[in-house]
Amino acid sequence: MRNDAHPLHRMIILGSAGSGKSTLAREIGERLGLPVIHLDALFWEPGWKQPDDKAFRTRVAAAIAGDAWVSEGNYSRQTFDLRVPRADQVIWLETPRLLCLWRVLVRALRGGRRPDLPVGCEERVDWSYVALLRYVWNFDRDTRPRIEANLKATGPSVPIMRLHGRAEIAAYLATLPVTGREAEPSL
Repeated sequence: MRNDAHPLHRMIILGSAGSGKSTLAREIGERLGLPVIHLDALFWEPGWKQPDDKAFRTRVAAAIAGDAWVSEGNYSRQTFDLRVPRADQVIWLETPRLLCLWRVLVRALRGGRRPDLPVGCEERVDWSYVALLRYVWNFDRDTRPRIEANLKATGPSVPIMRLHGRAEIAAYLATLPVTGREAEPSL
């Protein structure tokens, strides 16, 4: 559902694992009455199986076909050419590495399935989780430059809002109206 009272109708939230992308996407979706698209839910198949790129891109294209949405997740190589040119704004969460690591570890220790993951993808601490921790630790060195390059290539004119911590996130959210409209179901 499009909220014509606010100029932002299609937003992308980026950042490391544990940066708060899913939480912020839900908050923005609730405030603006926009459906939330969790790319992890579209990407992962039960048992943490990866789809082929074509299947994933087809799911993403269908999810962003509407005229209003908030999408969260990076997947820059596979989806930026679909998402970024349509976006009104990109929000980049600049969350400190140690906080991201802490959040990822706490999520795994709690266990279970997050609402932004598909059934059959429960988080837990095991050897495969070491790869995620390594990804978070090396995000700024290995992943951020690729995302920045893909952003520049696919949406050089899309404004980027960089938020550094809870105070800046709260200040940003305070600028958004509360529409009271019911959002379409989230993916």
